[in-house]
Amino acid sequence: MAAGTRRRRIPMPRLPRRAALAAPALLLPLAARAQEAWPTRPVTLIVPWAPGGSNDVAARLLAPALEARFGQPFVVENRPGGGGSLGMGMAARARPDGHTLLVSSASNHVFHPLAAPDLGYDVQQALLPVCMLVDVPNVLAVSNAFGVRSVPELIAKVRATRGGVSFGSSGVASSNHLAGELLKLRTGLDLTHIPYRGGGQAIADLIGNTVPMVFLNLPTVWGPASAGQVRILGVGSAERVRSRPEIPTIQEQGVPDYAVRSWTGLFAPRGTPAVVAERLAPALREVMETPAIRQRLLDMGSEPIWMDPEETGRFVRAEYERWAPVVKAANVKPE
Repeated sequence: MAAGTRRRRIPMPRLPRRAALAAPALLLPLAARAQEAWPTRPVTLIVPWAPGGSNDVAARLLAPALEARFGQPFVVENRPGGGGSLGMGMAARARPDGHTLLVSSASNHVFHPLAAPDLGYDVQQALLPVCMLVDVPNVLAVSNAFGVRSVPELIAKVRATRGGVSFGSSGVASSNHLAGELLKLRTGLDLTHIPYRGGGQAIADLIGNTVPMVFLNLPTVWGPASAGQVRILGVGSAERVRSRPEIPTIQEQGVPDYAVRSWTGLFAPRGTPAVVAERLAPALREVMETPAIRQRLLDMGSEPIWMDPEETGRFVRAEYERWAPVVKAANVKPE
């Protein structure tokens, strides 16, 4: 540029005042529509246990109601194996777009990671809480052929049996397994654990007298018990179950400091947009408060305990702290 020559400024085009004021308002509906787009295709609910267990039952009960609300299928996909770690790992590695979610439990979300800390990922970091759904009581049940009607009778029979007695559960490091291990710690009984690939398989063997006793979730056992195929001796919770007050607790039958609870919650892969939990959690709360579904959950022996994402995260962390010393004392090892 020659000396003394002035640079010519090219004026930028200006929007008319009315258009300039309207521009932000035009962008807001676009952002809102982007957030409201979820779900845009079927949503997979991974249940890391075989069909028939309490998590599976809860997922299949809630899925149709979610489909009706969001206009997309909610498909339950059972992925059992590894004490729930197989399905949990699939959920943790899934694309974080809100179309793959995990219906998780205390067994695979707390107990198994404590027993097998080398899963390759941190469960609490890899899976984000969406909401807590239900509290699921554990129960001690026996086959009709075992011939006992109470926990004291069972304790006496096991002590009188050379070589002890086997008990079944839904899998290694499940809440049911820990329920049996806690009974061993509190009573000194000689009990041998037989892990199954889910509650449905364990209850089938109990009905067939293949295994004499099991620790399973109440919803899994209630149907066969009501039909007289097996006998429930006690619930593992600290207090009697509201919907089944006739069943005594194991603690009140002479086993001190005995309390085991399971639960079912919903989780999403880390990185899932916040809008998924923001829409899904309150929707599930409304669904669970509908009289028909609430009564169905109570009839199964499950207690609705909805919590928002933040509450669910605190709850899970507290579960880790509570059960870590028990898993260590029982020397629970993964499969």
